[in-house]
Amino acid sequence: MNLTTQRPRLIDLHPAPADISALVRAGMERRPRQLPAWLLYDAEGSRLFEAICEQPEYTLTRTEVGLLECSAAAIAAAIGPPPPVVLEFGAGNDRKAGPLLDALRPPAYLALDISRSALEATCAALQAGHPATRVLGVCCDYNAQPALPPLPELAGQRRLGFYPGSSIGNFDPAEARRLLVQFRRLLGPGGLLLIGIDQPKAVQRLEAAYDDAAGASAAFALNLLARLNRDLEGDFDPAGFRYRARWQPEQSRIAMALVSQRPQTVRLAGGRWSFAAGEELISEYSVKYTPEAFLQLAAEALWRPLGRWSDTAADLSLHLLGQADSP
Repeated sequence: MNLTTQRPRLIDLHPAPADISALVRAGMERRPRQLPAWLLYDAEGSRLFEAICEQPEYTLTRTEVGLLECSAAAIAAAIGPPPPVVLEFGAGNDRKAGPLLDALRPPAYLALDISRSALEATCAALQAGHPATRVLGVCCDYNAQPALPPLPELAGQRRLGFYPGSSIGNFDPAEARRLLVQFRRLLGPGGLLLIGIDQPKAVQRLEAAYDDAAGASAAFALNLLARLNRDLEGDFDPAGFRYRARWQPEQSRIAMALVSQRPQTVRLAGGRWSFAAGEELISEYSVKYTPEAFLQLAAEALWRPLGRWSDTAADLSLHLLGQADSP
């Protein structure tokens, strides 16, 4: 096949609407109420998140892209031959995966993401820029996916998981530990994991990063209500909620929430839910880990450190992990 004619292949394992409704109902029963963070990423949500990444207050994406660009060769050397198949958990930003693919030259790249539109855009860009690498996308909830589909591109290949963006911070520590165990399951024996971790910093910087002056973060969170109204028969009034991002030092995390401005009752996913004035609907958390705290969490999920790369300001680090029971 002429490499320039390859097109990315997309496999759709998206959860059924009934499964999503059940997840939403469970989230509405929690206290505080919290919905899965991936619900933020419909087509409009993905567009708004890209806008957040361009805001001056939000430096995570620019820092991580720069770190990958300057460290990709060292990361590839630490991984060693033969080049593994790269599995990115989340379609992410092709500017992050690009330097890694340039350095590794893997036989295949597989992105797993709940958003079909994000998958299509990322996979198309990476396939165009890396014609020698077979690019595939699997539309799924990788957190709950029991196994990868039996793809010939994966057969007999060692695997490198790639989880940038400090997305592990969207989960509380117990959930994050389970996710790291899930990654072991999907990567198989001998699999490696390269993961980005955002580190604690000044409270003013953190709160500004998640509540930018231009209002992109607020629009991103409020778009969740539009999606719930559209996809799950909700009747949220967006004007009845205000966005708030607040640092919670005890949990070392930013809590992003839509705060009810008055007592109100909404219909959603076949149920009715009452909000008191001031009650929060958590749209997502972002836990910040010191390198030591993250490696302790990883060790509890039977991962061991193989390498670490950080920017000069120590805002963010990339950790290469191997499985504790692998040579």
